[in-house]
Amino acid sequence: MARFDIADVNGGSLGQSTAPGDAFFELGIKYSTGHSVPADLVSAHKWFNLAAMKGNRDAVRYRQEIAAEMSAAEIAQAQREARDWLASQ
Repeated sequence: MARFDIADVNGGSLGQSTAPGDAFFELGIKYSTGHSVPADLVSAHKWFNLAAMKGNRDAVRYRQEIAAEMSAAEIAQAQREARDWLASQ
C-alpha cells in the first residue's frame, strides 16, 4: 500500500478523485488512536467519512464506533469538515 503524508492529504494535493480510501482510513486510525498526531475524534470521523465514500468498508464500522463516543455537535462538525474538504478539491 502506498504511503501518503498527512500534510499531502490535508493540503489536498492528492486530489479528491485520486486519493484511495485506504489513505483516508489510515488518517482516521491515526487521529482516533493519537498515533503520530494528537487524538481527535472529530478529525478521525471526518477521515473515516471520506474513506467510506471511497469504498473502504472498515471505515464505516470504525466511524460508527467512534460516533458512539461523540456528541451530536461533534459529529455534525466532522461531517461539515468532510464536506468542506471535498469542496476544496
